[in-house]
Amino acid sequence: MAKHEELPIPINNNLEPVYGGGSALEEAQLRFDNLKSKFVEIFGHHPQIFARSPGRVNLIGEHIDYEGYSVLPMAIRQDTIVAIRKNEAEKVLKIANVNGEKYSLCTYPADPLQEIDLKNHKWGHYFICGYKGFHDYAKLKGVNVGEPVGLEVLVDGTVPTGSGLSSSAAFVCSSTIAIMAAFDVNFPKKELAQVTCDCERHIGTQSGGMDQAISVMAKTGFAELIDFNPIRATDVQLPAGGTFVIAHSLAESQKAVTAATNYNNRVVECHLASIVLAIKLGMDPKEAISKVSTLSDVEGLCVSFAGIYNSSDPVLAVKEYLKEEPYTAEEIEAVTGEKLTSFLNNNAAYLEVLKVAKQYKLHQRAAHVYSEAKRVHAFKDVVSSNLSDEDMLKKLGDLMNESHHSCSVLYECSCPELEELVNICRNNGALGARLTGAGWGGCAVALVKESIVPQFILNLKECFYQSRIDKGVIKKNDLGLYVFASKPSSGAAIFKF
Repeated sequence: MAKHEELPIPINNNLEPVYGGGSALEEAQLRFDNLKSKFVEIFGHHPQIFARSPGRVNLIGEHIDYEGYSVLPMAIRQDTIVAIRKNEAEKVLKIANVNGEKYSLCTYPADPLQEIDLKNHKWGHYFICGYKGFHDYAKLKGVNVGEPVGLEVLVDGTVPTGSGLSSSAAFVCSSTIAIMAAFDVNFPKKELAQVTCDCERHIGTQSGGMDQAISVMAKTGFAELIDFNPIRATDVQLPAGGTFVIAHSLAESQKAVTAATNYNNRVVECHLASIVLAIKLGMDPKEAISKVSTLSDVEGLCVSFAGIYNSSDPVLAVKEYLKEEPYTAEEIEAVTGEKLTSFLNNNAAYLEVLKVAKQYKLHQRAAHVYSEAKRVHAFKDVVSSNLSDEDMLKKLGDLMNESHHSCSVLYECSCPELEELVNICRNNGALGARLTGAGWGGCAVALVKESIVPQFILNLKECFYQSRIDKGVIKKNDLGLYVFASKPSSGAAIFKF
């Protein structure tokens, strides 16, 4: 029997397999009906096909997927739905949004080789990422999809943007899957996860693939341990009696806009830390520059060093060989024997980082990545242990708290609003709480005993959200969009009806 990740995206003729029953199904039916009628209103006819992909919350394992390490996310019920129809008469891509007031119609040529104008950031760029990614992969696989044709597209997303819940990955995945289905192709899930991950390079943000992998591969009722190279997902059954509450800090994380100073800056710092560590641990500088790109590439050397002290902890090598004070570019170049711009010049996003960075914190970034990678496996081991549910939940909460401290202090990807929210969660009974997603805004995730969830959410409303409601930052009626409990949801799907 084929493994879950080797199966194609499921094709459904009704909503129940994805959205379940009861009020969730009724709500989904209303959304799809609205999407259909809006499509007719905008384009004059019905869509041919629909695709959906969910947002996700990362339970533990932050900023380590792009360093080659496993992560542990779960899909949430909020998702992005794309309705699509081919238009053979016009070679134009027309991308509209149900929320037309916020997102105006975007048009692009039906040319898969087109360059994306990164200086003029448009929401439709994410669809073009999927469009280019699909055509690139179809070509690689020898699948003939014919001459480019026009596409009419309508998008409806309920994953809050800038929330750290992967609204962009949900959009890119649902777009790619909708395009694929419109051309009557269906690639296996693990291949699609890789395709959609690679898509992000078109908009200048780096990604390790976690967001896309969980969005494509998720299963109802399970979190997933996502491994990379190759991409695979292992089901993680969470202990009974606990629920995850996701709460938005209301500070919006502008990942694409602030990439050079935040997200991509950290990717570069990790890259440089891995090269400096490799050289300090005995590798020839030229070999290190050509062969080492992530901290997982030098973990073996770090563990060998730790063995001298009867340990296997790579952080010992970080403490020995990377100083805590920030490095200047000149100090790193003295170790590598090459200019940073000469060996990072194959990536435009890296060069943007080098233009604005004044210093590089190598010790802190490497210490976070290695310790966070250990916490992911500790989390999985706790869940697989024969501890009581009560003890299990306590240990998982402790790991989440340690993760947040590392993200905040070592990786510096928190913000004042997240710190306030995480503290309020803990003070109101959360067993553990941490930022989730890229950080610098977005959401916190809290592990809460199921029995106190309603009261916990009420307390968050009173202690965190009420003052924001009073100031008009959010509307009282929209509070459910910003704080909600979630069990693990299902992954990507295609609908034909």
